[in-house]
Amino acid sequence: MPVTSLVGPPAPRPCESCPYRCDVAPGIWAQEEYDKLRRYDAPTAEQPRRLFLCHQNDAGSDTRRPCAGWVGCHSSDNLLAPRIALLEGRITPETFQAIIDYESPVPLAASGAEAAEHGESGIARPGTETQRLIDKIARVRSDLIS
Repeated sequence: MPVTSLVGPPAPRPCESCPYRCDVAPGIWAQEEYDKLRRYDAPTAEQPRRLFLCHQNDAGSDTRRPCAGWVGCHSSDNLLAPRIALLEGRITPETFQAIIDYESPVPLAASGAEAAEHGESGIARPGTETQRLIDKIARVRSDLIS
């Protein structure tokens, strides 16, 4: 299967709306997005096979990349998805190595479950900062589609 656009390396730092950041406002993402975070805590063979991509870019975008918080939170050498992406030619060996070597410059949740619990705590009553970030994401994503 030929790949027209490869997934790039993670960003140098997780974006301000990254669900894995310890300082992110809770409730930015929908419940199903927080549910995804826990699945990558599973033993390697039981994890999702797809890369967890940054929410700032559309999945079909030429600028798509793995979520830097996801890469930094989980033990990158135990993640299944990058291995499969490399084997399928969806990432380069250099991107694979960047994922393995990644270290976040900002504090991240200790697990997908911890990140999900924090995020879920604000879904019912989003605060001002949460709404600001939701609006920002909506603007960025609509600019990508336009």
